[in-house]
Amino acid sequence: MKYCFFSGSLRKDSLNTKLLHMAVKHVNCPPSAIVNLNDLSIPLYNGDIEAVAIPDGVQKLAQIIDQAQAIIIASPEYNYGISGVLKNTIDWLSRVRPMPLKQKPLLLMAASPGQIAGIRGLWHARVPLEGLGNYVYPEMFSLGNSFQALNESGFVNPDDQKRFAAILDGFEKFSKALT
Repeated sequence: MKYCFFSGSLRKDSLNTKLLHMAVKHVNCPPSAIVNLNDLSIPLYNGDIEAVAIPDGVQKLAQIIDQAQAIIIASPEYNYGISGVLKNTIDWLSRVRPMPLKQKPLLLMAASPGQIAGIRGLWHARVPLEGLGNYVYPEMFSLGNSFQALNESGFVNPDDQKRFAAILDGFEKFSKALT
């Protein structure tokens, strides 16, 4: 299975990017499968920019997604909703033709220092992604109190590791059935 992974956070030490690295390891993908949105210099969506040309970074991400069989996104919750980074990325990708997100299996994950675990942001992210024709996996992985729940080697609590593995394994089966 060829995956594309990216984070809805631009922070170098993002908990969500750390979660992606753990997912990459679990599904036996190279770390290079994680797309760093910072490297793509995607501007804020602006119809005037689009009228001239879709930015190169957006085109590059669209190409990576187009070549992937499945997508895994880990994103923080910002002010009870979707991160601006993720929403902007989705908005730009929706302008590329053919639209690269359409009919791709997609898993949403979140790691958060708070107790709500970023789940509200994931629910908000589902709406545009499903609207664009993604096959968003019904289960989402969210991890609260992440500063305490994660350490250098992974999950502190073995139950979190089991839940993480079960969702990734279920997503892999879901994805294979669709591709």
